[in-house]
Amino acid sequence: MKKILPFFSYLFHPIFIPLFGTLFYLLFNGSYFPMTHNYLLILQIIIITFFLPLAFFYLLRTFGKADTIMLSDIHQRKIPLLMQMALTSILITKSVTVDRFPELFFFFLGGFISTFFTFILLFIKVKASIHMIGISALTFFVVGMSMHNQVNIIYTIASLFLLNGIIASSRLQMKAHTMEELVIGMAVGTLPQLVLWIFWL
Repeated sequence: MKKILPFFSYLFHPIFIPLFGTLFYLLFNGSYFPMTHNYLLILQIIIITFFLPLAFFYLLRTFGKADTIMLSDIHQRKIPLLMQMALTSILITKSVTVDRFPELFFFFLGGFISTFFTFILLFIKVKASIHMIGISALTFFVVGMSMHNQVNIIYTIASLFLLNGIIASSRLQMKAHTMEELVIGMAVGTLPQLVLWIFWL
């Protein structure tokens, strides 16, 4: 089990969470849009939240500003977090807007708020787990979508909560975080999603 746990840290790396959230959104609402519309949305999400951050990471690595994609050093997190906020801002103002994709808009807005708080915490030397921020935000977005669309997906939700525990164990196993950092990460990921339920549930 100890050898398997690190796999989950890579499979559910925060860089994949926007795509997972989008796929869940389309699972609930995709039938309301033309198929080409869904493909275009997925393509935009992949470019803005995956390829651009990945390219930027390799640029940082080239200049010695980042060691690994896990960004374990607290001092290496500031620039990637700022970039993430900038890209998310572009996404929710130009593409995933509140009038076109309201539920998905608030998912990404919650992600922006979580990223902002994660950035602020760096200045008091607190390294919140970005893995826990991502998976907890995704979990409560799916819970919200289930209630919003009145769909019973209890097994999917239970699996996501189980994944929260597995990923937390993975981060502890890899000695990437303390228990306190995992709890802070979960709170930072969860609370914005819960608060924003007010606007779309």
